[in-house]
Amino acid sequence: IDRGLRSGQVVRYSGDVVVYGDVNPGAEIIAVGNVHVFGALKGTVHAGARGDESAIILSFDLRAPQLRIGRKIAFPAARPATNVRYGHAPEIAWVNGAEITIEPYAGRLPRNPGQS
Repeated sequence: IDRGLRSGQVVRYSGDVVVYGDVNPGAEIIAVGNVHVFGALKGTVHAGARGDESAIILSFDLRAPQLRIGRKIAFPAARPATNVRYGHAPEIAWVNGAEITIEPYAGRLPRNPGQS
């Protein structure tokens, strides 16, 4: 998707979803595969929507109120906006054992995502 998503917009796709822009509050992405947001993720996202817990969510600024990967759900703590230009690293969310882990993206995928 070559633009941001506004409140009320819903994207459903049977593969990976890549957004070049922000996903604003009230927007929703439901993907059978991975979700990559090259912008701020402030809406709701569900990766691995058919139960695939090896799916990942990657964003330059991950501030989603709710993340879902497979059958797992996480409600990340609210935090202030970051500025990518001044050294903030993208973040990745993935299933680690029984929970969703969010950590800075280090240029590689987590070891054995969806399994521990």
